[in-house]
Amino acid sequence: MSKSEGPILVRWTPTMLSFAIIVVVTCSLVLQSSVLGGAQRASSKGYEVINVYPHDPEAFTQGLYFDNGFLVEGTGRYGRSSIRKIELETSRIVEQVDLPSWLFGEGITEFGGLLYQLTWVAHTGFIYDADTFERRGQFSYNTEGWGLTHDDRHLVMSDGSAWLYFLDPQSFTEARRVLVHDSLGPIDQLNELEFINGEIWANVWHQDEILQIDPMSGSVTGRINLSGLLTQDSPIDPEGVLNGIAYDAEGDRLFVTGKLWPSVFEIRVTDP
Repeated sequence: MSKSEGPILVRWTPTMLSFAIIVVVTCSLVLQSSVLGGAQRASSKGYEVINVYPHDPEAFTQGLYFDNGFLVEGTGRYGRSSIRKIELETSRIVEQVDLPSWLFGEGITEFGGLLYQLTWVAHTGFIYDADTFERRGQFSYNTEGWGLTHDDRHLVMSDGSAWLYFLDPQSFTEARRVLVHDSLGPIDQLNELEFINGEIWANVWHQDEILQIDPMSGSVTGRINLSGLLTQDSPIDPEGVLNGIAYDAEGDRLFVTGKLWPSVFEIRVTDP
């Protein structure tokens, strides 16, 4: 380099910075695993089917929660996206609001009397009255929208990566984020979310399992293997995969379903 040349400056874009953080955290996790003698992955738990309920086999399930005896479901795909309130025992739709055909619906959650709905790549979410489904507003975010739940203070969003984002429910600014990981490193493709007894439970796209995640550290504390749950009438569509977790806290009941599945399953998690 000649004397007339100055130092080479590198401009760090948000994408470069995010990648660098993932690399640093991954290396730290791998080192930690080595120091601990190669810690094993969280053991897989099983399940027992308690009840089976009908589900609309045309519903591309993207979000699900339980509300006073009903299931509230967010569906996806262009021209088919909606939010709907469903009778659990019959699958009858008692309330529905459709999204415009150019929007692809994603995760939903209810928080403080409001229903929040994500869309996939439009960087736009919508807010509704949780009882009437009347539109109350909208919000924006910088990533893709996949799954959505909440703790006692924040909305918690997934975007298909290994990150979970904790958002202020009024300003929608990011309060913090955690990288979901086990002893082998980050786990991406996090999809539908549910907050259950102090943990975040997450579907993983195209995987027949649910992850139990520590919301403070992002560490996977458990895995629920749901292989074989849908043994009949499996969707022909390759995207007809497990996706949808709803928890009835008062009755301690857990419901799961999938995209284009004909059934909702009430299950009990069993020890390994």
